[in-house]
Amino acid sequence: MTTTPVDRSPRTAVRWAVTQGLPARYLDRAAREGDLLARLLRDPGCREDPHPLYEQIRARGPLSDSSLGLVTASHAVATEVLRSEAFGVGWDRSTAPRWVRWVLRATDDPAASGVTEPPSMLVVDPPDHTRYRRLVSRAFTPRATARFEPAIEAIAGSLLDRLDHSGPVDLVAGYAAPLPVLVIADLLGVPTDRREDFLRWGEAAAVSLDPGLPWRRYAEAAASLREMHRFLAGHVDRLRRDPGDDLVSQLVGRTDDPLTDQELHAVVMLLLGAGFETTVNLLGNAVVALDAHPDQRDGLVRDPSGWDRAVEEVLRHDSPVQLTGRTVRTGTTVAGRALPAGARVTLLLGAANRDPALFADPDRFDATRANARDHLAFSAGIHYCLGAGLARLEAVGALRALAERFPGLRVAGTPERRDLQTLRGFARLPVRLR
Repeated sequence: MTTTPVDRSPRTAVRWAVTQGLPARYLDRAAREGDLLARLLRDPGCREDPHPLYEQIRARGPLSDSSLGLVTASHAVATEVLRSEAFGVGWDRSTAPRWVRWVLRATDDPAASGVTEPPSMLVVDPPDHTRYRRLVSRAFTPRATARFEPAIEAIAGSLLDRLDHSGPVDLVAGYAAPLPVLVIADLLGVPTDRREDFLRWGEAAAVSLDPGLPWRRYAEAAASLREMHRFLAGHVDRLRRDPGDDLVSQLVGRTDDPLTDQELHAVVMLLLGAGFETTVNLLGNAVVALDAHPDQRDGLVRDPSGWDRAVEEVLRHDSPVQLTGRTVRTGTTVAGRALPAGARVTLLLGAANRDPALFADPDRFDATRANARDHLAFSAGIHYCLGAGLARLEAVGALRALAERFPGLRVAGTPERRDLQTLRGFARLPVRLR
């Protein structure tokens, strides 16, 4: 049994105290005082089913006040914010108290940085974001993505061959998690024998998206991120000497506008975290939703042409990414409210995707819903998920293969939700294959 590494360095402890410990105390107090967004972020019960609380927030109007600034459950408002040039993803440190700025500078550590720190595309605005996205976008064009279809089919078949038919099997560990990891490993040119490491590193990237992490979880994530950076340093050096036809080889071989090693690491880490986490959560959420609606599942078994639309409905109904945030860069007006520069808006994507103003009977799962693709599960605007096409291809291929091989599959027992709020999926999904 592998022991999870923990980073107990003083630098990591101090950084946790400022970036996680203090925010956690603030959110806990706000939750006790009745703040709905704080409750969403801190109440474990809301993680199991956030939708009743989403509806309370929706009832307060298209844009309401919260402990973290403003919050919206409106699809129209979220779309406007995501597409507006007046908003950005970056956080201006100069707005923080002087002592906080000093601590952050003193504890900055590129060797343990994650997807929520620059130069990750998740948290940088143009022109840096434009540059990074331009360099990697060619790997995710429809034509480039389509080349993965045979590999997805082969990987799915191989994983299904290995599943134990004798009793309940954890579909996350045996299928939903390893499939996207093996696909992304091919994209990034890394050895498939590092699969277990990639699973742990992807989890570390996912954990870092949640605010107010407890110390132990933050320290474990920091240690895993350090491991990943060490691996990437050697991987990049190897590909400089012996390049392949993978994305990382293409990036390290650029002579015009080359990326620094830190930028390369940030790109690869984001592709791993986003490429792995979105798909594994999507697959688990789909299996559970269809198990609860056996008539719709049986319809897809009879007519596999419906999987594309079914995947869109899963993305809408139980979004793998539940929330994101934006900061006002230049003063603007949204939903009739004047917002000054520096104002923060939390966008509840999971709530927006069940907005009754756009989706009829939004809490009902309907694998044939005509406008399901209007969801915001992959965001919108310039930060629209770069790997959305690949995630869709993986999900359709994996679910179709699973249904063809095991049309009688049923959930066996109680699935275990992941202890995360930003990302929504299952840590464990017991099923019987026949």
